[in-house]
Amino acid sequence: MTKPLPFPTALRDRQLAVVDVEGNGQSPPEIIEIAVLLVDGPTMADALRSWLIQPQQPVTTIVTRKVHGITNADLAECPRWHEIAEEIDEALCGRVLIAHNATVERKVLTAHLPNWNPPLILDTLRLAKSVWQGLPSYALDKLIDRGQLDTTAVADQGYHRAGHDTWAAWQLLCALITDGDLDWPALVSAAGLSDFLPTPEPEGGLW
Repeated sequence: MTKPLPFPTALRDRQLAVVDVEGNGQSPPEIIEIAVLLVDGPTMADALRSWLIQPQQPVTTIVTRKVHGITNADLAECPRWHEIAEEIDEALCGRVLIAHNATVERKVLTAHLPNWNPPLILDTLRLAKSVWQGLPSYALDKLIDRGQLDTTAVADQGYHRAGHDTWAAWQLLCALITDGDLDWPALVSAAGLSDFLPTPEPEGGLW
């Protein structure tokens, strides 16, 4: 049975943005849906914001069918990226980015927001592999089951929609911090993308 997760002490006084994006299946990919959950303390699902975006290239049938279910018809009357880019950029500005398999979100967001420069990116996939070792799969849906995470607040959005996966990533982050008994430095070490982490001091000193 699922239950609400307490707000982790490790995240106190931190400004976070939990993000998920869905793409059109083209190369390079265009964002057709983005969800952002801004976290400055204990938060609820009604703080979640999401946008549907009309891409320049159509959504491929395979990603519609096998991934998110979003069709070209769903996007026909939606804004273009340039119409909402400033709003997204302002929402993310200065915040630690949280995402599942965050290297993907980072690559796509950097392509869409060339001036975006987050202070830190934390990956719940890396964190799950550190805290819940030895699982057969680290796909987000499998981790939801493993942690008995409560996604009922966004159940109407369906799995692999941006809002659902953003809320699930937030719930997963809280569960992993709790299970790993992590403080902020330990969280950063376990979940931070490598180029955001300090270079280790060489062993042996000067000699």
